[in-house]
Amino acid sequence: MLTVHPSISSDVGRLAPGFRALSISISAAPLINASVGQEALRKACNEVLDGQPAWAEAHLNAWAEVFRAFGAKPKRTPCSAEALRKRVLRDGFMMALDPIVDLYNAVSLRYAVPVGGENLAAYCGMPRLIIADGSEPFDTLKDGQLCVEQPEVGEVVWCDDSGVTCRRWNWRQGIRTRLSSSDRHMWFILESLPEMPKEALHEAGKMLTDGLEAMMPGMQFEIKLVEMLEANG
Repeated sequence: MLTVHPSISSDVGRLAPGFRALSISISAAPLINASVGQEALRKACNEVLDGQPAWAEAHLNAWAEVFRAFGAKPKRTPCSAEALRKRVLRDGFMMALDPIVDLYNAVSLRYAVPVGGENLAAYCGMPRLIIADGSEPFDTLKDGQLCVEQPEVGEVVWCDDSGVTCRRWNWRQGIRTRLSSSDRHMWFILESLPEMPKEALHEAGKMLTDGLEAMMPGMQFEIKLVEMLEANG
């Protein structure tokens, strides 16, 4: 199977001491139980409405501070986990989109953790978390049309050899590597700060892999804990 080895710039590490993430590489199997994702999403929405997890506010506040540290405005462009949580608190639910997307959104909501899901087959080289110089291309939609933008100078982005795959750390995913349940090689990244208990990060990873196994019996996975001590410069 294809295994991802993400790298993190030391410059990013200085912005977020204690940052750690779970990198999960998936070799998919045929989708048998599509309802797993939708049911997980329903339960996760209810847990958010019940005020879970207890450390959610502290963790999301910490992400807001990290965003401010590289010049983002978290009230306008919050981290992905906060954006999902706000929608559920406002609407009381979240509509199902795609079995795989529903599952990783459920993990993000249940554990108040940013979760990215990527089509690994669309990557050119390995994922890298870097400080952008402003020249990197980012493919997105504007007024329903595909277009190419550039990140701001100093912005934290995920990228590969072809360009940016996610802007403002985990705020907006690009089109090229967008994941769906039909993809055969998947990569997930669960990103946490010290305000999220480390054991909870591993629990979140298990919720994701357990859900994928129930959805796609026979799928294979590899998990790697990425910490700043292991970060590449």
